Amino acid sequence: MTEATSPAGVLTLSADQARRIALRAQGLLGAPDRRGGVRGVLRHLGAVQLDTISVLARSHELVPYARLGAVGRAGVEAAYWGGGTSFEYWSHAACVLPVEEWPLFAFRRRAFLARGHRWHRMEDAERSCAEVLARLTADGPLTSTELGGARKGGEWWDWSETKIAVEWLLDTGRVVCTERRSWKRVYDLAERAVPAELLDSDPDDASCVRQLVRQSGAALGVATVKDLSDYHRLKVDQVAAALPDSGLLPVLVEGWGRGRAAAPAWADPAALDSEPRGRHRTTLLSPFDSLVWDRARTERIFGLSHRLEAYTPKEKRQYGYFAMPLLAGGRLVGRVDPAREGRTLIARQITLDSAKALPALAGALREAAEWVGCDAVRVERLDDEALRTPLEKLLLQ
Repeated sequence: MTEATSPAGVLTLSADQARRIALRAQGLLGAPDRRGGVRGVLRHLGAVQLDTISVLARSHELVPYARLGAVGRAGVEAAYWGGGTSFEYWSHAACVLPVEEWPLFAFRRRAFLARGHRWHRMEDAERSCAEVLARLTADGPLTSTELGGARKGGEWWDWSETKIAVEWLLDTGRVVCTERRSWKRVYDLAERAVPAELLDSDPDDASCVRQLVRQSGAALGVATVKDLSDYHRLKVDQVAAALPDSGLLPVLVEGWGRGRAAAPAWADPAALDSEPRGRHRTTLLSPFDSLVWDRARTERIFGLSHRLEAYTPKEKRQYGYFAMPLLAGGRLVGRVDPAREGRTLIARQITLDSAKALPALAGALREAAEWVGCDAVRVERLDDEALRTPLEKLLLQ
C-alpha cells in the first residue's frame, strides 16, 4: 500500500484509504468468500448482532446476505446454529459468536460472578439455579418456557425465577445458548455445548482483552481506540492497556481528527499489505451491521449520520422505522425503509443522495425482493418524487 510517513515514522493513511480498508476488512470490497460461506463471515467478523426486529429479514440474516448475496435463509440459520460452531453471548450486544471465542469472554463471565447478580435478583438463587441445571442435565437443551416459564405473567421484563436463574447461568458460563427456536433462546449445559479444549481454556483478563482487541482490529481494518472498544463493548482503558501487545500498528488517518485533521488510529498489519481493490458490493445494510453499528465511526468514515428510528415516535421519524443504508461503490448513498406485503417488497420511504444512485438502488431492491421470496417492488414514498418514474422503469428491467 502507498502511504505517507509522518516525521515521527508513523504511517499516514488518507481518509479514502481508511474507508476502503474498512470495507475490505468487513468483507464488502473484493471477491466474497463463498467457500467459507456464512460461517466464514461469522469467524471473520467475530460477532454478528441479534435483534428482535424482523422487517425484510432478521438482522443476523442480513449480515451474511450483504456480503455473500442471496444465500438461503434456512442455510444461514443452519450455519449459525448447526454443529456446535457458535454460541450466543454478550459482545457488542447480544451476538452470535464463533465457538472459538468462548475462552475470550471468560473475563466477562468472571465480571458477572464478581458482581454477584444481574439486574434481576433471585429470591433463592442456589435452589433456582440447581433446579435449572438438573432439568437441563435430564432433558437436554430447553427454552425458558420449557424450563418452567419466562415471565410471571406480566410485562416482558417481569421475569420468572426460572428465567432469572437460567440467564444468570448463561451470564456466568454454566449454560450456553446454542440456538434460537421461534426466537426463544435454547439453553444447554456448557460441558455439552462447548468443546472440551475450549471449555477448559481459562485465559486471564488481560489475555482475553488483548485477543479481542486483535480480533476487532482485523474486523475493522483500521480503527481508533474508541472504535476498538465499541466492537465488543470493552472499556477504553482496557483497550489502551492491551494495544501495545495486540499486534496492531499505530497509524495516522487524515480527516479523522477535529477540523478534519489527522488522528491517531490502529491498523491490522494485514490490511496494510496491499491496496484495497476489487468489486464493491451493492446492498442494503441492516442498521445493526458491524459496518455501521457504531454511529460515530459511520459518520467519520462515510459522512452519514444514521440512527435506528424504530423506537422513535412515528411522527418524529426522519427516514423510517427500519431505514437500511444503501451501500454502493464503497459509499453509503441513501436509505430505504422496507416492508413486506404478501409477495411484494415495499419501499415505504427512500432517501437518496443523488439520481446517480438510482441504478444501484433498483438493483439492491430487486435482489432483496428475490431473496425474501417477493416478485414485485412497490415504492410508497420518495423524498425526491422527481426520481419516481426513472426508478420504476429501472425496477422493471
